[in-house]
Amino acid sequence: MSAWLNVLRAIVGREFLRFVHQRERFLSALVRPLVWLLIFAAGFRAALGVSIIPPYQTYITYETYIVPGLCAMILLFNGMQSSLSLVYDREMGSMRLLLTSPFPRWWLLLCRLLGSSAISVLQVYAFLAIAALFDITMPLMGYVAAVPGVFLGGIMLGALGLVLSSFIKQLENFAGVMNFVIFPMFFLSSALYPLWKMAESSELLHDICALNPFTYVVELIRFLLYLQFNGVALLWVLGSTLVFGAAALWGYDPSRGLMKRKS
Repeated sequence: MSAWLNVLRAIVGREFLRFVHQRERFLSALVRPLVWLLIFAAGFRAALGVSIIPPYQTYITYETYIVPGLCAMILLFNGMQSSLSLVYDREMGSMRLLLTSPFPRWWLLLCRLLGSSAISVLQVYAFLAIAALFDITMPLMGYVAAVPGVFLGGIMLGALGLVLSSFIKQLENFAGVMNFVIFPMFFLSSALYPLWKMAESSELLHDICALNPFTYVVELIRFLLYLQFNGVALLWVLGSTLVFGAAALWGYDPSRGLMKRKS
C-alpha cells in the first residue's frame, strides 16, 4: 500500500510543481471566465433575464446564472491543458517510461487525473473568490458543498482529455482538436443559457444540449452551490466518467493504443 501511495504522491506532486512553475497557466484559466463574467454578461444582462428555475428561489441576474457554467469552463480547459502536457510527455519519452512501471495503467492514469482535478478545484475557487469581490456570491455553505461536484467534474473532463491525448500522435495537432471539442461542448450546454431557452429557439439544439455530458457538470455544480442535490446530473457525470475512463485505458493499452502506434 505504501508503494501505491508513493506513486500517487509522486505523480500528484509533479502536477503541482508543473502548475507552480507555469503561473501563466493559472492566469489564463482565470482570464477566460472573467471576460465572460465582467464583459459579456454585462452586455447580455438586459436581453437575457433569467426567470425562477431550480435551484433558484427568486429571479436572478444573468451574471449569477453563468457562474456555475464558468466554473465548469475552467474544469474543461484545465482538463484539456493537462492532456496537452501528456502529449508533450509522450513525445519526450517520459510517458512511455511511466507506463512501463510495474503498477497498473489504471492507477497511473487515475493518479494523473486526481492531480489535475485538484489543481482545477483551486482554480475554480480562485475564480469564485474574484467573483465575490464583484458582489456575485452564493450561499456560504454552498461553496463547501460544491467541492465534491467540482472535483468529480474535473475528473470527468480530465478523463475526456486523456481519451483525446491517447489518439493524437503529434503535439501540434492537439490545439485544433481541443478547439473542436471545447467550444461545441461549452456552447451546446446550459452554461450560458437555460435549456428551456434553447427549446424556445430549437428543439434539436435543446436535445443536443440535454445529451451533452458537460451540461450535467454545470448543473451538478449549480445545484450544489445552492445546497441542493441533482441526482440526474450526478448519474450522468459518473456514467460519463466511467465511459471516458474506459476509453482512455483502451487508448493507453500497449497492445492496441499508444504504445503500438509508437513502436
